[in-house]
Amino acid sequence: MVPVEEAVRSARAIAPAMATELVPIDLSSGRVLAGSITAAADIPGFNRSIVDGFAVRSRNTIGSGDGEPAHLTCRGRIAMGPGGKHYHLRDGECVYIPTGGILPEQADAVVMTEYAEETAGIVLVKKAVSPGENILLFDEDFRKGEVIFAAGRRLTPQDVGVLAACGYPHIPVAKRPVVGIISTGNELVPVTSTPSLGQVRDANASMLAAWLTEYGCIPVFFGIVKDERGALEEAIASALPACDLLLISGGSSKDERDITAGVIAARGEVLIHGIALAPGKPTIIGRIGGKPVFGLPGHPASAFVVLIAIVRPLIDRVLGIEQPHLRIVKATLAENIPSVRGREEYVRVRLEQGTVVPVFGKSGLLNTLVKSDGIVCIPAGSEGFEKGREVEVILW
Repeated sequence: MVPVEEAVRSARAIAPAMATELVPIDLSSGRVLAGSITAAADIPGFNRSIVDGFAVRSRNTIGSGDGEPAHLTCRGRIAMGPGGKHYHLRDGECVYIPTGGILPEQADAVVMTEYAEETAGIVLVKKAVSPGENILLFDEDFRKGEVIFAAGRRLTPQDVGVLAACGYPHIPVAKRPVVGIISTGNELVPVTSTPSLGQVRDANASMLAAWLTEYGCIPVFFGIVKDERGALEEAIASALPACDLLLISGGSSKDERDITAGVIAARGEVLIHGIALAPGKPTIIGRIGGKPVFGLPGHPASAFVVLIAIVRPLIDRVLGIEQPHLRIVKATLAENIPSVRGREEYVRVRLEQGTVVPVFGKSGLLNTLVKSDGIVCIPAGSEGFEKGREVEVILW
């Protein structure tokens, strides 16, 4: 067995090169930027008010208050949009300005309407303002040439709004990698079938596909294959041309693993067979025709851990992601978690009022996946974590 770090390096080393595409900005949320985005111009491009109020020279409001308001002459009202009248304020003057309005020349602050009262063309200012108060300068959001977002960022809806404001109708993003999924096992039947004695529904394919979709991939299911070398060879030959990488979900017996490893070795190369990882020890990392092929354990919990710990770093490289797209929270252990030194172990846990409670169970159990909120990684050099220790929980 090889250490997890070595397995991750091997997986990342065989990652396909990132492909890119332009997508409409309205469809870019959740996608990963393929290149850095810079501001083509200063944003917002003009000095503007961020409140409804009166544009003033701040020095004309010094010392003003409810008892002694400053008296300013109102020159008029600023209209929104282009074509409105431009004002040049002199001492003792002000002008009404709506939120987003262009700040007149010589004005350096805005008094909110709550602190002003207009009567017969005179505005009584009841609160002093400082230079720059309630205004946004022409380049205060983004300066021309400034990097707005760096390559590798997964865009959020807020990011999309910023990109729209900066004038980007199309966004360069990493293409979603197509990930093929093959399930193996004489005992497996489709989700739509009713299992007979000795059969189980194929849970892995749907679980893997759901995670891959959420992470930014396009999963493609190539069916259930019996534990026969010829059938697996045929399935792999059919799947590889349509995929960027392939996941083979297999059983846990030695014979079934040897079939998968043997087929990969015959058609390409097996780089790793066995990782110091619990659960997930029998994982296979290989390559066929230049494309990564993974042999995953059959137990859903084991397959899910391998997906996060080993396959995800490869997908990160394909998408150009610098920081893993994982939700991590810190909390304190409510009880001890024992582990075996020499292997990296992922323990399912649940969060209870700010503490972390282990969810122990046999590797074949499905209920631990839904009774837990995530997993805690125990390094290979550790014999476990003690109660009271702060740990990082990777949320599902």
